[in-house]
Amino acid sequence: MNANRTFETLIERPARARLPLRVAGPVMFILKHAWACLFAGLILIAVIGTKAIWSPGWPINRYDALFGIALVIQVAMLAFKLETWQEAKVIALFHITGTAMEWFKVSAGSWAYPEDAIFMIMGVPMFSGFMYASVGSYIARVIRLFDLRFTPYPPFWMTVVLAVAIYVNFFAHHFVPDIRLVLFAATAVLFWQTRVMFELGKTYAIPLPLAVLFASFFLWIA
Repeated sequence: MNANRTFETLIERPARARLPLRVAGPVMFILKHAWACLFAGLILIAVIGTKAIWSPGWPINRYDALFGIALVIQVAMLAFKLETWQEAKVIALFHITGTAMEWFKVSAGSWAYPEDAIFMIMGVPMFSGFMYASVGSYIARVIRLFDLRFTPYPPFWMTVVLAVAIYVNFFAHHFVPDIRLVLFAATAVLFWQTRVMFELGKTYAIPLPLAVLFASFFLWIA
């Protein structure tokens, strides 16, 4: 049973059978997003939960426990087919990129991880990459669950140039003026006409900048 079929069987069909037609659409929209956030939600619960209960005298460091919990979650999602191997590749890319970004930010003094850990490299505990992987997991899962399409999509080379500029600014603003506001504006202009098409009983469309703004807001809260 694939991840979409699991959601349909366990959540969507029972919910639609019990809900009025007008209510079912908005409820399914929320539930699908919650399902897309499964990996991220479990990681967030682990971070908050361990922070609330952990004692310095316990035989395992909290950061190491979080690393182990994240690994177990990842393996379980693949084993129970809640995540595809293609999504796992996307998550791995986010994990590697995020860890590299953490190494730089910690070395630059932007922030620090005050607790001890065995699984720590250059001052960055290995669980931190899973926080970035959570974002990758959400993006991959929400595209599949809602059958997202992006149209009209800008020329690919333009998106590559913008992405490179964003990453360069992420590192370079420690040494040269920060141009993130310019990059925000450039992103809005480039994707202004792009619509996100998604399926929820019927086809809907919303502007991509608006969709990204909502997603970024909830990510900021998390």
